[in-house]
Amino acid sequence: MQENQNVEGRIQDVDPTELSENAFRELADGEEYRPVMHPERKYQEATPYSVGLGLLLAVVFSAAAAYLGLKVGQVFEAAIPIAIIAVGLSGALKKNNPLGQNVIIQSIGACSGVIVAGAIFTLPALYILQAKYPEITVNFLQIFLSSLLGGVLGILFFIPFRKYFVKDMHGKYPFPEATATTQVLVSAQAKGNGGQAKTLIIASLIGGVYDYIVATFGWWAETITSTASAWGTALAEKTKLVFSCNSGAALLGLGYIVGLKYAFVIFAGSIFVWWVIIPLMGTYGDPAIAAMSPNAIFSDYARLIGIGGIAMAGVIGIVKSWPIIRQAVGLAGREFKGGDSAAKQVRWQLDISMKHIVFFIALALIVVLVFFWLGVINTFWQALVAWIVVAVISFLFTTVAANAIAIVGSNPVSGMTLMTLIVASAIFVAIGLSGTSGIVAAMIIGGVVCTALSMAGGFVTDLKIGYWLGSTPRTQESWKFLGTLVSAATVGGVILVLNDVYGFTGDDALVAPQANAMAKVIEPLMMGGETPWILYMVGAILALILNWLGVPALAFCLGMFIPLPLNTPMLVGGLVSYFVAKSSKDKETSNSRHERGTLIASGLIAGGALFGVFAALTRFLGYEYANPLSGTTTQVLAIVAYALLIVYLYRSSVGAKIQKD
Repeated sequence: MQENQNVEGRIQDVDPTELSENAFRELADGEEYRPVMHPERKYQEATPYSVGLGLLLAVVFSAAAAYLGLKVGQVFEAAIPIAIIAVGLSGALKKNNPLGQNVIIQSIGACSGVIVAGAIFTLPALYILQAKYPEITVNFLQIFLSSLLGGVLGILFFIPFRKYFVKDMHGKYPFPEATATTQVLVSAQAKGNGGQAKTLIIASLIGGVYDYIVATFGWWAETITSTASAWGTALAEKTKLVFSCNSGAALLGLGYIVGLKYAFVIFAGSIFVWWVIIPLMGTYGDPAIAAMSPNAIFSDYARLIGIGGIAMAGVIGIVKSWPIIRQAVGLAGREFKGGDSAAKQVRWQLDISMKHIVFFIALALIVVLVFFWLGVINTFWQALVAWIVVAVISFLFTTVAANAIAIVGSNPVSGMTLMTLIVASAIFVAIGLSGTSGIVAAMIIGGVVCTALSMAGGFVTDLKIGYWLGSTPRTQESWKFLGTLVSAATVGGVILVLNDVYGFTGDDALVAPQANAMAKVIEPLMMGGETPWILYMVGAILALILNWLGVPALAFCLGMFIPLPLNTPMLVGGLVSYFVAKSSKDKETSNSRHERGTLIASGLIAGGALFGVFAALTRFLGYEYANPLSGTTTQVLAIVAYALLIVYLYRSSVGAKIQKD
């Protein structure tokens, strides 16, 4: 009786207006994390309002992200802007206790970004190669099914790993994007905690306006680089040495949340490529390479070492994760033998039944096989080989994609997809599938794998947000499929329209940098050209050495693959995070300051992401600003503006006050 009263008393507790103090740190023995929404209480989550708005935002952001990604090669993360819209609308409509519904809106809407990344990194390569080989054909159904089936596989393959990544590894991964999105969503609860909401809003406005000015008006340079000066240009020409740093607010905030440890490893990988590999290639390599710019050497040669490293780091990750994989498979087997264990779990940890997951995986794989056979390859045994490649790589690299997102908030999906294309193409050629038919098969299959890995990485963010806030995982998982369907249909239509309007080759065509890279890799493999196996092998061997030395190989190789300007601000943000955490000898004060810094950094990310959408719309509407400032002036202004932004992040963080008992 007393126990029931205690449970009832706990349920009657008012939900907190902020995250628990142990939300971002490892738990002590016997300590438990209490989410914002009480685990034993039911909440409104999937309602006509939340599902309808989530689907609408999935359509809008799929179209916007596809256009921007194909134009400039950057797919903005939709989760944060969608979370901001959800919070704003729930406030305007005076929704009562809207947190559960806002999580579903964010989760469904966020399908847009991950589906777009999977599609535009691969499938436009078919149009690019079509200009050279007119016999290549591609239709809407191929694009749509490639995106849809890849997304469905990514969801199904990740669900068995949810508990490990979001619960068992609590506090061990920084989850930068999930942290920022969670802070946005929880701000709607902060009626009695207006100070935190105000801090988040101010930081979002500062970060958003800052990044919008850079992207739209260019009053200060987006990238601070040594080549903007005469001595830097001369140094780059003679030695290929370059220093560069993106001056954006969002990346600074991302570095703060990632922290100094991982930020330093990522930066180390980047400077290894830019300050060691590229100067060596440019100084002592082939004369043709010596004539290239550092950026060209990075894109055509040095970056390929990073791809080989990511692939090997993925294999290492699979080996290390094998107990987790075996545990997930074992759980499915036990549920088949002993019945559904859902009744033993609280709402907060309730997944889709593993029996249902296994059934849906089998069904999805059958549909994939039929699609490959009847819609792509038309020879059953070759389709079967392609099916095996997709199933094995998508499943095994699920944990790698989730790890990358959990550590740095960036999924190396294009790198892993390139390796998939290389492996798949080598296999296809061996079984007689080459030429233009081999190109179509490899790119469609690459699209399935790319989307699956993109979805797995994005879904871990959604489920971590739900874990921190107390959503029902089964509800998030169930409605994710509908968001994937709508986003895949939207992206397929947008790619067709953009190809008709702009095209992907010729003057004024959309750049589609990732798809061009895929086309460049696939053509020699299928048409009898040379493949840079040595560069891939060097990266693979390097990853093995790093793992042997105890260095996080995936983070290091991510740094080798991602351009230097995007990695440098990670280190800057990590250093600010370190100094904030060490700003006081009193541990309680330092922790309070660091938590406030996390809130401010989340605001910078959120504002940068949301205003990034505004900047994209501004460009889409045709607005062009004629900047009267010279390149040197914008560089100086960028240094000043970036320094002021760093000062703001540090000073605002250390200004946190703690409540003494």
